[in-house]
Amino acid sequence: MGSKLRTQLIDLFSKAGDEFISGQKISDALGCSRTAVWKHIEELRNEGYEVEAVRRKGYRLVKKPGKLSESEIRFGLKTELLGRQLYYHDVLPSTQKTAHELANNGAPEGTLVVADKQTAGRGRMSRVWHSQEGNGIWMSLILRPDIPLQQTPQLTLLSAVAVVQAIEEAAGVQADIKWPNDLLIHGKKAVGILTEMQAEEDRVRSIIIGIGINVNQQSADFPQELQQIATSLSQEAGEKIDRAGLIQQILLSFEKRYHDYLKHGFTPIKLLWESYALGIGQELRARTLKGTFYGKSLGIDDEGVLLLETKEGIKKIYSADIEMESF
Repeated sequence: MGSKLRTQLIDLFSKAGDEFISGQKISDALGCSRTAVWKHIEELRNEGYEVEAVRRKGYRLVKKPGKLSESEIRFGLKTELLGRQLYYHDVLPSTQKTAHELANNGAPEGTLVVADKQTAGRGRMSRVWHSQEGNGIWMSLILRPDIPLQQTPQLTLLSAVAVVQAIEEAAGVQADIKWPNDLLIHGKKAVGILTEMQAEEDRVRSIIIGIGINVNQQSADFPQELQQIATSLSQEAGEKIDRAGLIQQILLSFEKRYHDYLKHGFTPIKLLWESYALGIGQELRARTLKGTFYGKSLGIDDEGVLLLETKEGIKKIYSADIEMESF
């Protein structure tokens, strides 16, 4: 089945919910014969979809396969823009690298790259990110906001807020944000967010937001050195999490926050971010490329920069590894 026809058929079933759709209606929507409709339905069945066919009623989608796939992500997607252009791969070196290439080639805003497995996943400061198959969400989103260069770090904080809210909605798990964009659950890392920019002179061409989430891993799935500091949503929720459903919720949450941001500016995002943030009012250690600084976190300023009250005065932290202190 062509990618366009598959998308149209999935959208039809998604909008129909529990209702039947007649073969004629599908035929008209797809612009193909009733015989071709039957073949397309069979292809969905071969993918693991359970499609009920009733004479004089038509077709109804009864059950999804549960395996992460392009069709699974599209089915039930409620966004207007984000994820509508979708590239799904079983294996990629890095969704971030692929998204950069797509952005350079003119991919529209909202384009999403998802992989079931990454062989060269990376986090901040080029650290390795373990991205095994079948258990996590590894994805990158292309945005093209019309904002000044100095405001781009705000989208990192927006991303963290959107993902926290989506995790709570879809998995029933509450996460905390550790500046700027690590998501922790009971002090263990579950999510990493990497924001990178393509720009020319004083104009943002695109922003690529990479999101890596430990979803259904168990402790033994992590390398030994990470087992005490990493966790997954499944471990915290006590049950397996639907990855496609979580991706859909992230995109929906992100789209709402992004729309608010473009319309109302950073203040609503700042307030939300601080409500989820760890360490405000606490003593922190900030390890930067220019040295290590100690002080009390005062939260973030209107640009999204961390403010640290040190003995020498208030220090602005633009990029750092943050450690909570217990002196």
